[in-house]
Amino acid sequence: MSFVRPAAITRVERWLKKTRTRLMRIALDAMGGDFAPDPNVQGAIRAVDQTKDLEVILVGDRSVLEPQLVASGSAAGRLSIVESNGVVGMDEKPTLALREKPDCSISVCWKLMAGGDVDAVVSAGNTGAVVAAGLRTRLFLKGIRRPGIAVTLPTLKGSSVLLDVGANPDARPEHLLQYGVMGSIYAREILGIVEPRIGLMNIGSEDGKGNDLYRETNQRLSVSQFRDRYVGNVEGRGLYQGEADVLLCEGFVGNIILKVSEGMASFMMKSVAEALLTELDDERERVVGVLNALGQRYRYQEAGGAPLLGIDGTCIICHGSSDARSVGNALRMAVDMDAHNINSQIVEQLAAQMVNA
Repeated sequence: MSFVRPAAITRVERWLKKTRTRLMRIALDAMGGDFAPDPNVQGAIRAVDQTKDLEVILVGDRSVLEPQLVASGSAAGRLSIVESNGVVGMDEKPTLALREKPDCSISVCWKLMAGGDVDAVVSAGNTGAVVAAGLRTRLFLKGIRRPGIAVTLPTLKGSSVLLDVGANPDARPEHLLQYGVMGSIYAREILGIVEPRIGLMNIGSEDGKGNDLYRETNQRLSVSQFRDRYVGNVEGRGLYQGEADVLLCEGFVGNIILKVSEGMASFMMKSVAEALLTELDDERERVVGVLNALGQRYRYQEAGGAPLLGIDGTCIICHGSSDARSVGNALRMAVDMDAHNINSQIVEQLAAQMVNA
């Protein structure tokens, strides 16, 4: 299999193929993740059982995966296996591993989408390898220079979208402006925010703060198509205050924000739970119920994964420790994004932006 995308396969042809079959086909990296393949297989089973127009192709070691599918007896005809050879470990250097394992599970997933055989890729494997394998296909939407990973975070006012959180650590201002386009569409279609406010993550709210990248990006956003919805620079504490609905940054900063947020949320929930249960021992059952309900807002399992926006297709990147619930939710997230025509809207808005430039 080659990384080169067949010239004959176009977005229209993939759409016609999907229309004929009336199924959305997703390649799931069955060998990716800390606990693979069990949660991936079980998550796929849950997703197809709950989503009638979904077909999942499990990419991985057939000798391991086939007995699990046979034992499940679930969704006959909508779960299948494509053989791969090897997996990129969480501690491996992505570019080196992909060269040494050209037919590893995540590479095969991307090859299937590049060839038009599937509509989406979902993986809980090595994030760097997922992104690198995707970049090697050059499977970008028309006009997109660099894709970005978007995550949804809770705020005091609802939810916000942060991107990029790891796909592009060496971004340029034009990349961040495109993230504004993609993030706005995602916030409107998936989060239901009619007119998303755009903010630029920075070390201070005043104009002129930050390095060259952020100063130039701030200036360009101020006169862009977002100028009426651009709130300017947003400091770190402003993210969770809900000062903007879409927060833009390059992948290095975004990934640090995401990892710190995950660690802080876990620390706070455990600390609060311990304190409450100690003080309110007689109300233990009630307290546990309240804390579990609150914790669902912060658990990555509920969201499923983060989309890699800007790809001609759909890619959902899951947390490495995803369980079956998280994988199932990620598969359904891919279906939801496809149903909202996220990609076609991104292409149309970028084209309109070029015309008006």
